[in-house]
Amino acid sequence: MAERFHSAEIVKTGEGKQYHIGVRPGEAAPYILLCGDPARATRVSKYFDAVEYERSNREYRTYTGTYKGIPVTVMATGIGCDNTEIAVVELSQCVEQPTFVRIGSCGALKKEIKLADLVISSGAVRLENTSLYFVNEGYPAVAHYEVVLALLQAARARGLPHHLGLTATAPGFYGAQARKVPGFPPRFPDLEKDLERMNVSNFEMETSLLFTLASLRGVRAGAVCAAYANRHANTFIDTDTKDRAELSCIECGLGALEILYQMDGEKRKAKAQHWTPELARPRK
Repeated sequence: MAERFHSAEIVKTGEGKQYHIGVRPGEAAPYILLCGDPARATRVSKYFDAVEYERSNREYRTYTGTYKGIPVTVMATGIGCDNTEIAVVELSQCVEQPTFVRIGSCGALKKEIKLADLVISSGAVRLENTSLYFVNEGYPAVAHYEVVLALLQAARARGLPHHLGLTATAPGFYGAQARKVPGFPPRFPDLEKDLERMNVSNFEMETSLLFTLASLRGVRAGAVCAAYANRHANTFIDTDTKDRAELSCIECGLGALEILYQMDGEKRKAKAQHWTPELARPRK
């Protein structure tokens, strides 16, 4: 017999799993890494102390376990804001107060960002339109300050070359990022130069939607992306360098979760809602 779903409700299967991601409450942790590539999610899971749940449905691949004793989940969402929307909405039905950290790849828009460098997003330009179905055009897409601090500290502690800046999130890879492809001229050929003029650091395809939904829900989100291309120099990363860059991004993301877990412990002890530097200082 076919299942019936009310249009105003989240769609679940008869087993209580979220329809697209195949995960039910209790199978996702509060500290969540998001990536596009399913193979990257598998690589992240190799760092876990143990994997308790492994789920794969459509393009969504999920591993939940512990990392240095911290409850963590990594999910691959596939490419783009539409996929990310489904992941964030459905994971938020499984976890009451999730923290999302995107570990992705990007194209650099600034000369000084070298291939394999990390770009930590402070906020994002909403070139995509998925977020418009939740908020109006002027709504800001901003990272949570605690996640930004944690990513910066994790990158610095590991000696990983990194930059902090604004990210532009495009709804596609070719025309939406003004790539010049034979037979497919982009509508906005100067978009890359316009964004660089506005001091935007990098191009990618998920971050502004993640930040928007996290702010709307009142949860933390951040993003770190490895530069696989430099649009200014028209260069693209080679395979060996790409592997090292991905590893740096994974290590930065996992390191940030460690720091966020520590921050949360310090907030609980101080009965504070927000983390500030004095919470890390020894009490007299």
